[in-house]
Amino acid sequence: MPLPVPRARTAVLLLAALVCLAGCTGGAPSSPGGGSGTTAGAAQPAAYPGMPPVADPHNVYADAGANMLSDVVKTAKPLVYVPHTKSGDVWTIDPATFQVVGRYRLGGELQHVVPSWDMTTLYASDDTTDKITPFDPVTGLPGKNIPVTDPYNMYFTPDGKSVISVAEARRKLVFYDPHTWAVQGELPTPQCAGIDHADYTPDGRTAVFTCEFDGRVAVVDLASRTLLRTIDMPVRHMRMGPQDIKMAPDGSVFYIADSQEGGLWVIDGAATKVIREIPTGAGAHGLYLSRDATRLFVTNRLAGSVSVLDAYTGAVEATWPIPGGSPDMGNVTADGSQLWLSGRYTHEVYVLSTADGRLLARIPVGDGPHGLCVWPQPGRWSIGHTGITR
Repeated sequence: MPLPVPRARTAVLLLAALVCLAGCTGGAPSSPGGGSGTTAGAAQPAAYPGMPPVADPHNVYADAGANMLSDVVKTAKPLVYVPHTKSGDVWTIDPATFQVVGRYRLGGELQHVVPSWDMTTLYASDDTTDKITPFDPVTGLPGKNIPVTDPYNMYFTPDGKSVISVAEARRKLVFYDPHTWAVQGELPTPQCAGIDHADYTPDGRTAVFTCEFDGRVAVVDLASRTLLRTIDMPVRHMRMGPQDIKMAPDGSVFYIADSQEGGLWVIDGAATKVIREIPTGAGAHGLYLSRDATRLFVTNRLAGSVSVLDAYTGAVEATWPIPGGSPDMGNVTADGSQLWLSGRYTHEVYVLSTADGRLLARIPVGDGPHGLCVWPQPGRWSIGHTGITR
């Protein structure tokens, strides 16, 4: 509906004034290390309806800083949840003592432990028997199984109104009501074999899903639930190709771990093209941010190391070895002092100091530890995966 004439004239005058101010300021501030920041005066796209507002465009993770725990998660028992693909159980570890305190036989091939959008429930996903098992984070105990189609991974729309089951084997996304678990719809992704991990643009409207067995990514409009395009990597690895993905704090780029390539592909923030490559190590797989979002931790599963990158520029700052290890997936603790990772092929969990990469513990666990979840996590809402919060 058009604006009334006086209001429209006022809007034009205000816009002209803003343009003038922008032209007189000398440009926008740059990101740390020379990365691109948010352009002053630039029109920003409307956010996904119902998504909590972004407080700091230069760091969309600003509300998930050290110890920024919401009232919802303050009642959670501090635990590390370790799902196992081979032994079909979830183990819980006390992060204060590094001791295993629970073992829950659930059956199937357990892939990830995923926090719900409202951060009140954790779900252990099993894609071989089409189920998820909810855990109560207050008690750390499992509840009754919920039928879900091929939940290799799970994410949530930014308004919390839909759960997305990433049905890897079926090449599609299945949308569910998070309360009734009724199917809301499906989005086929036939050119995305091994659809896997995802992350969202700062406005929450666009998601980028990796295609591990197709050497590309799929770009999805979350509001309309349509596939916008696929983007091929410069080298299309189709056995263990694109896996985890993480958006830079200022939304300028997406980092994509490619196991076979041994490093990261970088695509632009609008998700239209690959712009460069960052070598890290053989088996590059998991991507996790430091609590202040200045560093990006990259797990090199086959090299047995963690690469530390500047989260804005992608510059490699350090490499932390884990001798004989196979670091896979996990997260940083709420206070930011530790990085917990599953050892996919070594029946163990690693705990590293985020200050210097010192290996604090190697904890024996079951067979095939995979999408480890450290809980509680700071933040207002959960995208999903192993606890990616904003």
